[in-house]
Amino acid sequence: MLTAMRYASPTTVAEAVDLLGSEPDARVYAGATDLIPQIRAGRPEPTVMVDLKRIERLCAVSSNGSTYTVGAATPTSDICADTGLAGAFPGLVEASGLIGSDQIQSRSSWGGNLANASPAADTPPSLIVNEARVVIAGPDGERTVAAAEVATGPGRTSLGPGEILVEFELDEPPARTADAYLRLIPRTEMDIAVVGAAARVTLDDDGNVTAAAIALGAVAPTVVRVPDAEAALIGNRPAGHALAAVEAAASAATNPIDDKRGTVAYRRQVAGVLARRAVSIAAERAAQQVGLTSQGEHA
Repeated sequence: MLTAMRYASPTTVAEAVDLLGSEPDARVYAGATDLIPQIRAGRPEPTVMVDLKRIERLCAVSSNGSTYTVGAATPTSDICADTGLAGAFPGLVEASGLIGSDQIQSRSSWGGNLANASPAADTPPSLIVNEARVVIAGPDGERTVAAAEVATGPGRTSLGPGEILVEFELDEPPARTADAYLRLIPRTEMDIAVVGAAARVTLDDDGNVTAAAIALGAVAPTVVRVPDAEAALIGNRPAGHALAAVEAAASAATNPIDDKRGTVAYRRQVAGVLARRAVSIAAERAAQQVGLTSQGEHA
């Protein structure tokens, strides 16, 4: 006998967690921009669809001057319109603006983009280079983990039974710090990244790199950090040999697959190029904060 799928829209985190505990086959969603296509493709239907958009905490953006807090279900259209976030994390906001169409962005969210655990998701690399933390609620209360610890493989996460993403925490970047995100897609828009690259750079007064973070998407089962590329930048201007080292290290760090959107060799080459360009853009943005002459390059 067919069982009707039910809909629930809790208004508090506790209510959502209790509902998931009483309905083991329930599925939460913020925008359903991934869940609905998955069900149509043949995945088992949940007994209850739990809409998180009515929980105020999950859809709020705030700052206390040192930390930004972004609800996990906040529409990416709201994120892109937030001038504080755009000023502090331009690359992360740009990545947010690449998720789907304008209509989809009224529903899509960081929480959904991360918890769906697609290797090609646009925001996780930027969340990771900005050292975002995620508050997770479940039957045993709340815990906070690095965003990098949530996805464990394609479609798999570290979330336990009955746990949901509640909000993201991002520390205000240090002075002379900026980020950037780039991706390659086969079409001009509305496509999945063949490769994505995020970078964050901090410069000293002379334009030398004092801190760097680089992360790649769509080149391995989960987002890949590139410590060799980061180390090549420290103490150097983001130009010339340092950028060449970034490109080589990023290419070497990949573990991609062959599919109809790109070969292994192609993805490795593109990863290096995008990492180099993302570092250059991030460095240029950081340099502009203090009136330094940019030492980066876009080619």
